[in-house]
Amino acid sequence: EHSILSLSEYLDMQRAIGNETRFRVLDSLVEEGAQSAAELRDHLDIESNTLHYHLDALVDVGLAENRKRSEPDSDGLYSYYRATSLGEGILTHGVRELMREEWYLLDAYGD
Repeated sequence: EHSILSLSEYLDMQRAIGNETRFRVLDSLVEEGAQSAAELRDHLDIESNTLHYHLDALVDVGLAENRKRSEPDSDGLYSYYRATSLGEGILTHGVRELMREEWYLLDAYGD
């Protein structure tokens, strides 16, 4: 009720992060910081067209953003992606928190 985002927007974010490729992309952006599409492609070994599809999905729901900046040694703009604060939050306090809790329970009560 007092949220900036609607329930529908939060659910869209959850659906987006529920895809393994988008999770890996967002995880890389959170862990490694801002990266170009080429850097992400090489780091994650994902084809360019597939990567751009998933980057667009993350940008559309507000978990990542595409920025452009001038590079001192080039004539054009450098395009890069970075996780938004919402993207970092949903990854850190959502999926990762669930994984940590499962690992803890497995340690405490497993074999």
